[in-house]
Amino acid sequence: MIVIYIAVGLVAGFGVGYILRQSLVSRRVVGAEARAEKILEDAKNKEKEILLEAKSRSLEMIEQAKKQEAEFRSQIVRFEERIDRKEKDLDQKSTQLDRQKQELENKTVQIKQIQEEVQALRQKQLDNLQKIAGMTREEAAKVLLDNAEKLVKQDMVSLHKKLLNETYENAEREGRSIVAQAIERVASEVASEVTTTVVQIPSEEMKGRIIGKEGRNIRAFEQMMGVEILIDDSPDTVVISGFNSIRRHIAKLTLEKLVADGRIHPARIEEAYEKSKAEINEQIKQAGEQAVYELGIPNFPPKLVHLIGRLMFRTSYGQNILRHSVEMAKLGAIMAEELGADVQITKQGCLLHDVGKALDQDLEGSHVELGKKVAEKFNLDPRVIEAISSHHHDTDVTGKSAAAQSVEAIIVDACDNISGARPGARKDTLENYLKRLTDLENIANSFEGVEKTYAIQGGREIRVFVRPEKLDDYACQKLARDIANKLEQELKFPGEIKVHVIRETRVVEYAR
Repeated sequence: MIVIYIAVGLVAGFGVGYILRQSLVSRRVVGAEARAEKILEDAKNKEKEILLEAKSRSLEMIEQAKKQEAEFRSQIVRFEERIDRKEKDLDQKSTQLDRQKQELENKTVQIKQIQEEVQALRQKQLDNLQKIAGMTREEAAKVLLDNAEKLVKQDMVSLHKKLLNETYENAEREGRSIVAQAIERVASEVASEVTTTVVQIPSEEMKGRIIGKEGRNIRAFEQMMGVEILIDDSPDTVVISGFNSIRRHIAKLTLEKLVADGRIHPARIEEAYEKSKAEINEQIKQAGEQAVYELGIPNFPPKLVHLIGRLMFRTSYGQNILRHSVEMAKLGAIMAEELGADVQITKQGCLLHDVGKALDQDLEGSHVELGKKVAEKFNLDPRVIEAISSHHHDTDVTGKSAAAQSVEAIIVDACDNISGARPGARKDTLENYLKRLTDLENIANSFEGVEKTYAIQGGREIRVFVRPEKLDDYACQKLARDIANKLEQELKFPGEIKVHVIRETRVVEYAR
């Protein structure tokens, strides 16, 4: 029994052991399979990574190859460009060598010609010497003096021309600098005025009121104002005509007051006239005070300031005289600073140079004479008086007059020409314009040796063509100066006129 139990136990033990061993083996097999699958999975992943890395490296290698190819191509292009440049340089050098060769050939020909001319001159001198050898002492001396005179004359002409050119260049450069600075710093509008003034009225019925019964109102108005009223078929307008600009402005202001009020009769006209007169006088006073204040001239008497203000209602060639005078004073101040002259005296001379025009409509005498009397009456500086009396002609700088000692008078004269001559400053009729050009050409044509003359640039320049067989270079320079002097003496003009004398010799031959 015990043996049976032992046998059964052994059998059971063997069975259990076998089962355990089989389960252990199966677990090991499962683990080995799992590890194998994991190894396979890792191998696949590794394979993918290796493939991706290989692809990226291949792409990099391709990019590098492309870059290297581009660099090679750019190097090839640069080499080709260098080759092209060198070919062009070689072509240019070849052309330059050909040109130099041609120039050398031309110079060789010129040298041969010069040698022939030298031989000819030498032979001529020998002939002259042979001729002189047969002359008397007086004849030989005359020939030598004539030759010396020609040489000295040529030297004088070239020296004179050189000095004139240097003087003109220096004067033109300095003058341009000063005038350019002055024009740059001064800008002024010029109003254009006429001898008539138009007044707008509300209706045609107002014309009848202005005329009045049997013309009573218009006669009283004209007698009181010193102007004429022109009433025609122009709709809703009345024209006031008068030479005195101040009276014309007073009449305009008076008529506007009467039209606005509606009551027009002699008593009302007189009342409106007194009010308008007072208003115009106030405007004149303010204009004069504004001008002297703008220019920094505080020491003028009130009556003189009032005369300056009257210039607001005067024009010359369409240029307002007060604005013209103020513009001149600004220009003069700049020039005086540059030239070291008295700035205050220059500004006073410029502002007062046309003050006589404030009185020439009421008093006899030219505006220069009246302006000089006004300046003397107010005991102004002698340099101011001289500037007023000398501004309408070229100031004498020879030392024979007081103007020669006054730089300020010369500046005033120059500023008057500049302000009046600038484009758009003044009006001019076609008849006057053509007459001025004709006068210029006639004066130039009056000289001997002149072939033809052209006035150009609106009379600012005149070109004179002379006969070369009658006038030499020295005579042309003298002719230009003589024409300029005659223009200054016989014509009045703003600014300056350039006289251009042209002498030329033309030789024509035909090769057949």
